[in-house]
Amino acid sequence: MYNLVESLRSALQAIRAHALRSFLTTLGVIIAVTAVIAVVSLIQGFRHSVTTTFANMGTNSLTIQSDETQEDYLTGKVVKVTPDDMRAIQHDVSGISNITPVLTLADFGSGAIQYGDQIAYAGIYGTTSSHAENTSFYPVRGRYITPSDDLDHRRVAVIGQTLLTDLNLPKNPLGQYIEMYGQWFKIIGVLKKLGSIGGQDQDDRIYIPYGTAHSLLGAATVPDVAINLTINNLQNLDSVVGRITEVLRRQHHLKPGQHNDFLVQTPEQTLGTFNKVLNSITLILGGIVGISLLVGGIGIMNIMLVSVTERTREIGICKSLGARRRDILLQFLIEAVILSLIGGIIGLLLGYGIGVLVAHLVPQFLGAHVPWWAVVLAFGFAAGVGVLFGIAPAAKAASLSPIDALRYE
Repeated sequence: MYNLVESLRSALQAIRAHALRSFLTTLGVIIAVTAVIAVVSLIQGFRHSVTTTFANMGTNSLTIQSDETQEDYLTGKVVKVTPDDMRAIQHDVSGISNITPVLTLADFGSGAIQYGDQIAYAGIYGTTSSHAENTSFYPVRGRYITPSDDLDHRRVAVIGQTLLTDLNLPKNPLGQYIEMYGQWFKIIGVLKKLGSIGGQDQDDRIYIPYGTAHSLLGAATVPDVAINLTINNLQNLDSVVGRITEVLRRQHHLKPGQHNDFLVQTPEQTLGTFNKVLNSITLILGGIVGISLLVGGIGIMNIMLVSVTERTREIGICKSLGARRRDILLQFLIEAVILSLIGGIIGLLLGYGIGVLVAHLVPQFLGAHVPWWAVVLAFGFAAGVGVLFGIAPAAKAASLSPIDALRYE
């Protein structure tokens, strides 16, 4: 124990004596740990934001939509989920309720909306009253679409909160008129704040009655719709999904062995896919950070080799006074590990600071935090780098002959 304490004291004294050089030595480790902590912190915040948004959508809802593959595109096959498909599901599948079509009107994800001189672009969707129950997209002001709005093809709209700012609408926009597709729509509701998913704002959307949306496309047009529905009993999830799949394959005249040209997904499945993507990104970034740690470790090894050369006479004196080979080895190894850990501590603080700063500037990362495993991982890697790249200099110091070391000039 005495030798360990003495080696620790000696290592700290050597680091303090060459403070600037020690700092520059740890710079590679500092950068690497800063990067890993900042990235993990921001990804955790992003994951929290997305998870919260999906949680608002409910776990017992299903979304059905068309799924065009490259093969379909090349062969010219038209892939759609149609209102007829929805009616077939409604008629042939039990254990479901609130079946709702969602018709996307905007091309390329967004359409032009005008209020006075202000023009904004947003997703425009036609749907029915039960859509709010399936997705929990309830208005905080005004009301949602009603069955009579849909039947009468009324020109009414429920807007997301981003559009309040983008269109410079009054704080209470109910009763105001906006223009879309050459038609005037009366604002009847403002949705609660939904946040974003995958960097896509969920609050720059407009919902209008499904019948109105269909009439804007043209009554003769067969639309491609997404279908939302609620499963009455989650225990029957697999059987309901299986039955829906059977109905849609029959509707689309798919033969055995042909791939499904539609997707049936729950919010949890979509979230699971998203988490897999985030995990892959984390691993890729982790590999890049690993290279930075490798560079930092090589820097530590080089400086430690220089330090061994500079302190050759000191090593000779220590050995002549009875220091054993393992004492010298331990001293230089501890010094390398301490240098690496100091870099880890500084990197941890800097990475956390960057994560907090970005989280305050970008709302999507508001839940940014550093999980305990990231701290353990960062320090573990830092210590590992110190040991790995400190062995060679420490072994060189320990193997010096006392006589040759004392003669060294």
